[in-house]
Amino acid sequence: MSIAITLPDGAIKRYETAVTGLEIAESIASGLRRNAVAVRVNGEQWDLSRPIEIDAEVAIITRDTEEGLEVLRHDAAHVMAEAVKELYPETQVTIGPAIENGFYYDFARDDAFTPEDLEAIEGRMKEIVKRNEEITREVWQRDQAIEYFNGIGEVYKAEIIAEFPADETITVYRQGEFLDLCRGPHLPSTGVLRDGFKLTKLAGAYWRGDPNNAQLQRIYGTAWSDKKQLKAYLRRMEEAEKRDHRKLGKALDLFHIQDEAPGSVFWHPKGWAIYTAVQNYMAAQQYKHGYQEIKTPVLVDISLWERSGHASKFGDDMFTLSSDERDYAVKPMNCPCHVQVFNQGLKSYRDLPLRLAEFGSCHRNEMSGALHGIMRVRSFVQDDAHIFCTEDQIQSEVKLFIDFLHEVYRDFGFEEIIYKLSTRPEQRVGEDADWDRAEQALEQALNDNGLDWELQPGEGAFYGPKVEFSLKDCIGRVWQCGTIQVDFSMPGRLDAEYVAEDGSKQVPVMLHRAILGSIERFLGILIEQHAGALPAWLAPQQVMVATIVTDANDYAEQVQAALHNAGIRAEVDLRNEKISYKVREHSLQKIPAILCIGQREAEQGTVAVRRFGSKQQSVVPLEQFIDEFSEEIESKQQFVVGE
Repeated sequence: MSIAITLPDGAIKRYETAVTGLEIAESIASGLRRNAVAVRVNGEQWDLSRPIEIDAEVAIITRDTEEGLEVLRHDAAHVMAEAVKELYPETQVTIGPAIENGFYYDFARDDAFTPEDLEAIEGRMKEIVKRNEEITREVWQRDQAIEYFNGIGEVYKAEIIAEFPADETITVYRQGEFLDLCRGPHLPSTGVLRDGFKLTKLAGAYWRGDPNNAQLQRIYGTAWSDKKQLKAYLRRMEEAEKRDHRKLGKALDLFHIQDEAPGSVFWHPKGWAIYTAVQNYMAAQQYKHGYQEIKTPVLVDISLWERSGHASKFGDDMFTLSSDERDYAVKPMNCPCHVQVFNQGLKSYRDLPLRLAEFGSCHRNEMSGALHGIMRVRSFVQDDAHIFCTEDQIQSEVKLFIDFLHEVYRDFGFEEIIYKLSTRPEQRVGEDADWDRAEQALEQALNDNGLDWELQPGEGAFYGPKVEFSLKDCIGRVWQCGTIQVDFSMPGRLDAEYVAEDGSKQVPVMLHRAILGSIERFLGILIEQHAGALPAWLAPQQVMVATIVTDANDYAEQVQAALHNAGIRAEVDLRNEKISYKVREHSLQKIPAILCIGQREAEQGTVAVRRFGSKQQSVVPLEQFIDEFSEEIESKQQFVVGE
């Protein structure tokens, strides 16, 4: 009896005996065989060498797809582990997954790895690839695997295997003399990995991510389908290094973080000027779009978080304290507090939709290893808002929000947006019927707006599905910022209700929404997007007035005063230094405009304008500069460098 293999285009191939993915790929096209890394059989990823013995829907996974890259990166981790074991046999291997853009493996070793070790490991990896060792899948009994890994001193692997049920089989993969516990799939041989990989850095890690466990050493790497893609990625990383907001924050005197307040930001005057410019902009935009701004407490009795469901879901990430025999939590988010504002006074259907916004100060107990400059902090402010509405108003409110979000992102210079719909997770609150209606409402709103979107099954919040809005920056990195979530559950859990048109009491739908997300994180994204050279409307110092001669000091101060009166953030440099020195110093601070003032400018009422990034200088009347620069700020022009 033949085996029917159905391909993605609907074509059916028949085979008289069991067939492998590699054989199927070869029967389709020789090029497909060369680029194949795994196969999907009835939706499940398999090794190319694994026999398919029943009728199945089959798709070949190639190295240039996201799925294929994940397989390549996973294999790179295994090849790295093999290289480490060959070079440093006393080392234990623990866990090594594929991650975004690469892979890592955690090792237990008494001696610390060095940068020189990384070079040696990468060199041995290349040797293993050249050997083209066959990678084979083996099925073992659990106890057999525990005995084997304990026997070779790999106690961490044995510990992982011991957590499987006693009667369960496990899979191990063999390449050369190296064996590793793994679910797979893997490449047919190490040679298929080719040369698109590189080890990138060393880091510390705890076994199972628990600070109470042994400390391990983590080696990171990146892997791509070929060397060309690898080189392109490394160029992007070099550019990202130059744009690192932590370095620019120090160089431009914007902020700092210190050990006495881990995960919290000390904003300096220049950095706070950017922060307030962004917050004031958002406040004005929200007012224009019908939001009412509120402020709620940071410290709230734990009972509210228990009723909302946050205590059971996020309890480990919340800061808590006790006072007067009561337990409190520092709020990790604003939603339950906004319901308390809604609950004050009887609400009617005529009051809906009610849009409440807050720049809410939140605190989350992020692990110290996850903290990253101002991108990942413990203390942050969200541009948070909640829309209380009827079910019939969901789609119109989501559409209004999407239009609002597009306007904001354009003003900040982001044009490319990625849309993802995240549906119900396994751990959730609420009835399935409510989830059905919420997911359908979001999907319909996305479709009605004519947007291309991706589905993320199981990635919704515990109280409702959500749409995530991600930005792509100038070097191709993707940042998830905005979100809107439909919540049928929390308002009822917290006793929110309104009087419907028929006089009955109804529970409102709650839409959770943010555009920037964490303001701290968004500022980090902005700093890196613009490499610190923020457009004029956001720059902390918009204009520097610099004198050429001391005789021009009085006029320079008059120019600064005129700029201040026009609402332009301007400083004056009256130091007795050469103008070339002043221009260079202020250019390093990435100030959008430097006005050079000499005796001629003072006599004629003009200014000599130097724009950041341009070697050109123009002399214009002061009033003309103020008018043109004010228009640039008002219109939120983005590309001012070199003008």
